[in-house]
Amino acid sequence: MDIIRIPLVVAGLLSFGFYAGAQLRLGEGQVSASLESNSVYYVDDKTIGDGPEDRFGTNNYLKVDYSLGRFSAGIQLEGYMPALYGYELGEQPDVRKFFLAGKYVQWTDDSFEVRAGDIYDQFGNGLVFRSYEDRQLGLNNSLEGIRGIYRLSNYLTVKGLYGRPRLYTNYAGSWIRGADLSVSVADIFGWNAVFLNVEGSYVNRYEALDKDESIDFNSYYRLDTPSLNMASGRINFNWNTLSLSGEYAWKSKDIMIGTTSVATEGSAVYAEALYSWKTLSVSATYRMLDNMGTNLTLYGSGTGNMMNYLPSLTRQYTYMLANLNPYQVNTVGEQAGQVDLFYSLRSPSARHRYWNFHVNWSGAYTLRPEQSQTGRTGLMWSDVNFDVERQWSKSLKTIFLFSRQEMSPSKGFQQLLYTSDIFVADVTWKFHRNMSLRAELQYLLCENSEDEWMDGHCEGDWVAALVEFSVAPRWSVYVSDMYNIGMTKVHYYDGGVSYSKGRTRVQLSYGRHRAGYVCSGGVCRYSPAYTGVNLLLTTAF
Repeated sequence: MDIIRIPLVVAGLLSFGFYAGAQLRLGEGQVSASLESNSVYYVDDKTIGDGPEDRFGTNNYLKVDYSLGRFSAGIQLEGYMPALYGYELGEQPDVRKFFLAGKYVQWTDDSFEVRAGDIYDQFGNGLVFRSYEDRQLGLNNSLEGIRGIYRLSNYLTVKGLYGRPRLYTNYAGSWIRGADLSVSVADIFGWNAVFLNVEGSYVNRYEALDKDESIDFNSYYRLDTPSLNMASGRINFNWNTLSLSGEYAWKSKDIMIGTTSVATEGSAVYAEALYSWKTLSVSATYRMLDNMGTNLTLYGSGTGNMMNYLPSLTRQYTYMLANLNPYQVNTVGEQAGQVDLFYSLRSPSARHRYWNFHVNWSGAYTLRPEQSQTGRTGLMWSDVNFDVERQWSKSLKTIFLFSRQEMSPSKGFQQLLYTSDIFVADVTWKFHRNMSLRAELQYLLCENSEDEWMDGHCEGDWVAALVEFSVAPRWSVYVSDMYNIGMTKVHYYDGGVSYSKGRTRVQLSYGRHRAGYVCSGGVCRYSPAYTGVNLLLTTAF
């Protein structure tokens, strides 16, 4: 009976969504809506272990917005019946829930904006505050409250907000207030060829320290005040093809649940440079984090209990083996950097023929002497990679990628590094004006002996392959397999078909999924292994 519930849930949500989109008309206003439904029916698998006790999981999101001139309003309904296996929100007491997860009303004028309800926003690079939604991670830390923005021409922008943050399917017991200021120095002085902004932010989190008498924050964590203060200063400069930006952030004494036992101050430095000229572009990013992990509430846990945005500074891959073991940012203390270089070479006589070259490096190192056994700087992560894309003709394109990744299982404390060399070949052949065939071949070479990989980071060598057939713009069919030829000898197969029409897309797939980290935007959550049937639907109307 569980598997029958999948189409029933989707049909019900679609009916409600189309009803709202087709029937709701308020005066001369415009209604828009979007629906996303992700459902899995889990099956037992003797190779990787049985799935969850509840065979069925489904995450559903229906968003409806209304706008009339300068006024807008909206709601978001969410349903977890129960939440998909591996999502932290499914570990909450009320795992089966259909509720009003978001609402807002907003008025926007030429010089000011006021919004009441659930707020999504970010100050600077997110080092001190970011509220956002990521459905792939099951993360939503919107702020229920009020926000005001005032703009004085192009010279000055002032923003203020206040509210309580959402934690999974409920709201945390803390309150957050913040202010952000941006001053355009270039506009004040009339510099037409130069862009120069000076910015700053302040954020305060307040939460009573006596809500749980079993936790003595004062004596154990040495935290004597419930008020956390954070501040940052930023500068953004742009001239011709050169862009420079930097930010410094500071936080008062705070604790990061699960990572520290003593309240400490924190700080962060972020710097970025970008240069582009014709078909060449080079970017470099540096970031230092020192105890900058910040919880929404001192009485919560998990990936969703995060007030600021601290993604890993690494390349984000879509290839299976290149993304087998992504790096997890060390908010306690790290120095990290990334360099990207892009160059494109095109034929003047045949623009459809070109070469694209991309070289990337990312690395993360320990920050303090006590983080390393030797007292010196220790490597936590390194990735040196390049890819070459060649469009041979209108019908044939190839991509070759190589990545050498080094990971420290002890976060740089010990000298042992796990090394993987990954090779990827990607070929696309468009043999008809609306038909194409794409194939991937991947190989991961684990250089260390099997005895050194018993914790499961590499498990020896891997191979992977994918074949995808597309009939644009409607159909796509794919099959893939990821096989460990080292220690486990396990196949992780997957296959599916998708259909798209207009703004609606439906995908049905079946496969075995390896345990590991699922990442989005440099932020990751752990997903346990499972085998099952997956139905994904997205639509907008």
